[in-house]
Amino acid sequence: MPRFYIDLPLSIGQSFDLPESVARHVQVLRLQPSEEIILFNGQGGEFTAQIAAMGKKTVSVDVLSFADVDRESPLKITLVQAISAADRMDYTVQKAAELGVAVLQPVISQYCQQRYSGERAEKRLAHWQAIAASAAEQCGRTRLLEIRPILTLAQFLAQPNAGELKLLLCPTGAVAWASLPEKVASVCVLIGPEGGYSSEEDDLAIAAGYTSVLLGPRILRTESVAPVIAGLLQSRYGDF
Repeated sequence: MPRFYIDLPLSIGQSFDLPESVARHVQVLRLQPSEEIILFNGQGGEFTAQIAAMGKKTVSVDVLSFADVDRESPLKITLVQAISAADRMDYTVQKAAELGVAVLQPVISQYCQQRYSGERAEKRLAHWQAIAASAAEQCGRTRLLEIRPILTLAQFLAQPNAGELKLLLCPTGAVAWASLPEKVASVCVLIGPEGGYSSEEDDLAIAAGYTSVLLGPRILRTESVAPVIAGLLQSRYGDF
């Protein structure tokens, strides 16, 4: 059954017109009145709705029922991703959402090629949030990946503890993956940009309590790291 995210309160018995972008998607799929769709608003659970009427640019629905489903991981993963080139960052956001990451914190580090501030940062954040919502529609999540406003790496590290286990992914990591604790409930991972973090940034992270960890003998591209580490963490501590 087609599934759509809408940023609106939902309740059984409600009748309303779908937001324009969602209505357009319904029309592209050539759905017809009396057919059913699933709606969710990121607050948990999902609603079954029936298409009541379709206009040239509008789609009206009636909300029929609610299912209190929960497909979120028991492991809270926070990925602190240094901003990478546009398409690479988009890929990171999409895969983080699909793999059950709870929080994505974009940061600006010394070797970042992309730097956003002011209105450009707000537009980029909205763009990433739209990618996360689309990924949630596809993968069945009932809550959205939380994407936080852009910070510098130093600003983030100055904040309170972000996870029970704090990891710095580094090609010269001092700790092997197999030696990590057997059980944790929350993890925060620092992922560098295309050029990695500088040695000064590595030292700053370690001073903030992060453990430098090595995944293997090969160096991964920045956009590969998020799905790899999220999959490993879900397998070790989460719901894979």
